Amino acid sequence: MTWLQAIVLGIVQGLTEFLPISSSGHLRIVSELFWQDDAGASFTAVTQLGTEAAVLVYFARDIARIVMAWLRGLRDPAKRGHDYKMGWYVIVGTIPVGVLGFVFKDQVRTGARNLWLIATMLIVFALVIAAAEYYGRKKRPIEELTLKDGIVMGSAQALALIPGVSRSGGTISAGLFLGLTREAAARYSFLLAIPAVTAAGLFSLPDAFAPAGEGLNASGAQLIVATIIAFAIGYATIAWLLRFVVNHSMYWFVGYRIILGVVLLVLLGTGALAAT
Repeated sequence: MTWLQAIVLGIVQGLTEFLPISSSGHLRIVSELFWQDDAGASFTAVTQLGTEAAVLVYFARDIARIVMAWLRGLRDPAKRGHDYKMGWYVIVGTIPVGVLGFVFKDQVRTGARNLWLIATMLIVFALVIAAAEYYGRKKRPIEELTLKDGIVMGSAQALALIPGVSRSGGTISAGLFLGLTREAAARYSFLLAIPAVTAAGLFSLPDAFAPAGEGLNASGAQLIVATIIAFAIGYATIAWLLRFVVNHSMYWFVGYRIILGVVLLVLLGTGALAAT
């Protein structure tokens, strides 16, 4: 991997991680489109540590409050308020992606990165997001989140193991179907991602820093720089998205996903782009 590739892919990761357009899908598309190669699942997972660090910084006060409330609630049942429950909702919601990610880790790293699959998922899941936007009541604030919501949205997050689906797209869509406001669904989506994405990134560190086989292999220094870039841009993207969803629908992302998916299918069908 060249330094230009590492920088570009770090920017792509930061821009796309929190938008419902699939960061893993975009990293795969960009690396194949411009360099006819694959940055790899390990590179993707490690640079996601940068964007998750952005979540930790942006939501530092919320996270600290939830963690402290959860610890107090474990000791004293009388102190089990909303923040205590939110801690459990994040823990329980993380279980589906943790289990499925472990079981299908080999498929996620290989067959799931086929561009035919990514293009299809971009379009199919665009329709899911559109349906969630259309049918969702968007009435319930995050204070009304329940354990059932956490389980459903956590299960939706697990779908993002397939590049092209989008972790935020899955969880936000599930939240909208459950009647949450866009902002509430987005906030819980960010919090829910912290354990799963951090664990995936740490798990992939050995493979990323000691690459073997085909694909774009990044050096340790390139990984660090790409992760720092992803952090800085990811932080700005979080702030932008939370403001955007208050007054704008998800249809903007639906249109983008469909256009990108169709263009990708055309490129694959004409042989201008290789699927693997």
